Amino acid sequence: MIVAAPLVGSFLGVVIDRLPAGRPIALGRSRCDACGATLRARDLVPIASWLWRRGRCAYCDARLSTFYPIIELAALAVAISAALVVSGWLLVVSCMLGWTLLTLAVIDQRHFMLPDVLTLPLIPAGLAVAYLLDPALLASHVLGGVAGFLAFVAIAFAYRWRRGREGLGLGDAKLLAAAGAWLGWQALPDLVALAAGGAVLVALVGALCGRGPSAVTRIAFGPYLALAFWLLWLFGPMTG
Repeated sequence: MIVAAPLVGSFLGVVIDRLPAGRPIALGRSRCDACGATLRARDLVPIASWLWRRGRCAYCDARLSTFYPIIELAALAVAISAALVVSGWLLVVSCMLGWTLLTLAVIDQRHFMLPDVLTLPLIPAGLAVAYLLDPALLASHVLGGVAGFLAFVAIAFAYRWRRGREGLGLGDAKLLAAAGAWLGWQALPDLVALAAGGAVLVALVGALCGRGPSAVTRIAFGPYLALAFWLLWLFGPMTG
């Protein structure tokens, strides 16, 4: 999985780039954004091609974005962190989960959306993994999925009623439902606390740097939920 991770990361970059725009993912050749030249296989070797060309296009010498190498390195970090904790079939499952969460986090940070095509399959997948690990756990994971969704829907409704505008989207509720399906209902308080704490910490750091959010600033909560989800999946709850 570690060897394959940069290749997976390259594919995730394509998904992140094309899915929100409604562009086909499997079709269409990669091109340079500056000159439009079709990139060859030698130009698309994860990480290595970017380093070899020193971050510049092989055809027009324009500076290339660091987006793809960063995503490829992030996918590698997901695989390494999973390999340090689990092995066997659970390593494969964990990498798939981590790579999906990485994709969701970046899409939400860029576009303020969590696509159903990525979030919804995580729910049955989490229940299936829970059953394989221990059939006796299935009930608590089903409850976790339901509780995660309803809790965020209730919070979103209360925010909209109190402030007269949207606060949390249903994408966040679906992602929390997926977390409940993977982790069980008992982990949900820790997950929300970790995610909220991370969001507050980033906001405070931004404020100290003169980039603090205003009362109307939109903050993507998905990345914080995804990171908390991943940490709790690997290392378990903070309490109990």
